[in-house]
Amino acid sequence: MPLCPTPGTVAGWVHDAWGHLHPETPAAAYRREFHAQCGECGVPSVFVAMSGDTPMGTASLVADDMSVRRELTPWLASVFVLAEWRGHGVASRLVRRVEAEALANGIHHFHLYTPDQQALYRRLGWRDREALNYHGESVTVMSRRLDAATV
Repeated sequence: MPLCPTPGTVAGWVHDAWGHLHPETPAAAYRREFHAQCGECGVPSVFVAMSGDTPMGTASLVADDMSVRRELTPWLASVFVLAEWRGHGVASRLVRRVEAEALANGIHHFHLYTPDQQALYRRLGWRDREALNYHGESVTVMSRRLDAATV
């Protein structure tokens, strides 16, 4: 999985899916911030699952993903798979790739939040931390402890 080979396309997906959770950030600024996350490695990093030259999905490793939980860092964020690729293990592979990146950079504990994919993350070893309302949406904050045997 390459690091962010199609940032414009992927930034659009991410904004369309979750821009409403960051109403204080205009769309253009949201996309610029996403592009800035396309780092070389570590935090921040954006990964894209590809089928040939076609992007299928994305996931990120970021320092901060939730304005009401800034004390938590880093985060698995922006896990998104195009509808036609869902159900083929793309999201799981993206999550595992971000976990491997975190571990390779000395990160052994990180977080995510999700409104509706708790079952996926639980299957992958993530644990519920808390439920809360975030910008009008009920979400679950989850955490994961990593070691070489878990990734």
